[in-house]
Amino acid sequence: MKSISLYVDKDTYLTRMHPFTKLCYIFTAIVASLVAGKLWAFAAFIGISLVMLISGKIIRKVFPLIAFSFTILITIFLIHGLFNHENATLLFAAGPLKFYQEGMLYALRISLNVLNMLLAFAVFVLTTRPVELVEDLERIGFSPKIGYVVSSVFQIVPQMSGTMNTIMDAQRSRGLETEGSLLTRAKSFLPLISPVVMSSLINTRERAIALEIRGFEAGQKKTYLREDKMKNSDRIWCVILLLLIIASIAIRILL
Repeated sequence: MKSISLYVDKDTYLTRMHPFTKLCYIFTAIVASLVAGKLWAFAAFIGISLVMLISGKIIRKVFPLIAFSFTILITIFLIHGLFNHENATLLFAAGPLKFYQEGMLYALRISLNVLNMLLAFAVFVLTTRPVELVEDLERIGFSPKIGYVVSSVFQIVPQMSGTMNTIMDAQRSRGLETEGSLLTRAKSFLPLISPVVMSSLINTRERAIALEIRGFEAGQKKTYLREDKMKNSDRIWCVILLLLIIASIAIRILL
């Protein structure tokens, strides 16, 4: 059965790493860079994430995400470079458009922050089995309902993507034109909205029924097929990441 998730099994050190260690990395990458407040801190964690994605053999899966984010980041640079309320120092002019240093630096900070978060989450999402994360959360005392919510979040994007492709294939077989100009694609998108929404609601209801049949609400203590694999190396990495957060606080106070 095909797994409905973004997980990519490359059998690397990242896929063997405990989910909580990767969650610690996300927390550290976001908090430490924000607390330090330096552009080089954002750039450093972006570089670390890229090294992890390359060494984990999943960098190709991140290219579409990066390409999509760049369209948003370019818009941020245009808006703040031209219209930021703190603009005072002219940086350069492109015809009638004047870009200012203050707005461009502000946009750069936002852009690096966005890229940092996207890449850190990509490391986690692409190398973590949802079922392992849910089991580990339940093992430390979280409610199974929270585990179900987490699992659903992991599955919603690939599930809706698969549903969209299936419906588009069905619409093409009925003669709907889905390729061509931007206007043609926009027209073909509207008939897809209703089937995708209805399909999502039906799938949610069927999943809820299946969970009830399997005793999801049962109060009995559950057993696990997979043993807890939090290794000493995972604990060491968590300590190192905690030290990085402390170092970022020290940098903010002293510099």
